[in-house]
Amino acid sequence: MVTIKVEPLVALVAAIFAGVGSSKEEGERVARSLVGANLAGHDSHGVIRVPRYVAWVESGEIVPNQTVQRLIDTPSFAVLDGRYGFGQSVAPQAVAIGIEKTKASGLAAIALRDAGHIGRVGEWAEMAAAEKLVSVHFVNASGSVLVAPFGGVERRISTAPFCVGIPREGDEPIVLDFATSLVAEGKVMVASQGGKKLPDGALIGPDGKLSIDPALLYGPHTPEGPRDHSKGEGAIRAFGEHKGSGLALICELLGGALTGTGATRPDRDKFANGMFAIYIDPARFDPTHLFDGEVDRYLGYIKGTKPAAGVPEVLVPGEPERRMKAERMKNGVPLTDDTWASISAAARHVGLSEAQLSQAAPR
Repeated sequence: MVTIKVEPLVALVAAIFAGVGSSKEEGERVARSLVGANLAGHDSHGVIRVPRYVAWVESGEIVPNQTVQRLIDTPSFAVLDGRYGFGQSVAPQAVAIGIEKTKASGLAAIALRDAGHIGRVGEWAEMAAAEKLVSVHFVNASGSVLVAPFGGVERRISTAPFCVGIPREGDEPIVLDFATSLVAEGKVMVASQGGKKLPDGALIGPDGKLSIDPALLYGPHTPEGPRDHSKGEGAIRAFGEHKGSGLALICELLGGALTGTGATRPDRDKFANGMFAIYIDPARFDPTHLFDGEVDRYLGYIKGTKPAAGVPEVLVPGEPERRMKAERMKNGVPLTDDTWASISAAARHVGLSEAQLSQAAPR
């Protein structure tokens, strides 16, 4: 395990993406988004993704420096084409359009199609919450067939994230953000590189047996080598049995089919995220100003419950991420040796010098 300070890690990752054609501004934006996921404790969506993003740019699956195209644009909703741009570029553009429309009318819906990997969806909910807006996000990953529906053993669904952000007056927002699979695919990647082990029964084989072995998803792999889920025979399981599987289906239909990205299918030529998001201005819905006070009251009621044995306190969505960020901002971002080796290999691959690499290297 190595630990890298935040700003040197951002600078290295930004330079890697500049090395594959991103503008300086985009490279830093993608880098800060990925490192931000690590800071929040979601290493599955952090810098472990760098080698895969580089490979996607080189294969044409991600196109640097894209601006969303407005296919349909009305006062209350829009349909946007991400044109396979970096998700960290086109997703915030989509959110900004949603914010603008919601501030004008109180309610808006935005469909974003064909975006590159948009990373931690909670980041976009936080962006809306900073503007005092509620947001609900249904996301799919078309072409990424990874998850077995409840009762099945074959892959049919993407990890299909679901996210809700709720602003709080004078306090940090509530952000609920999770994959509808038992674990995100990135957590399998983390486990495959020597990180935190998967929870029991996270994966299922074609014979119906449960497993935690990442090779079931990726097939045989080396520590520094790519992770190709098309080589594995198994699947990730949906969380919550029929309930999680049902929510995943809804994310596929709204985030995939409704946006025009398409629900997940194995023969798609490119990976793409679709995101259907609804934005709400609570000030327009709540002229009596009950909302903020009632949110605070209810959160206090929830957190005031007696903790179960072995649990120090009851937390609400967003609290673990904020505490982890404070700790990692102070002490740095921990990376497994395999993850650091793969990032270093990507840096060398795009032409960065050993001197540039050494500026971020752990000491």
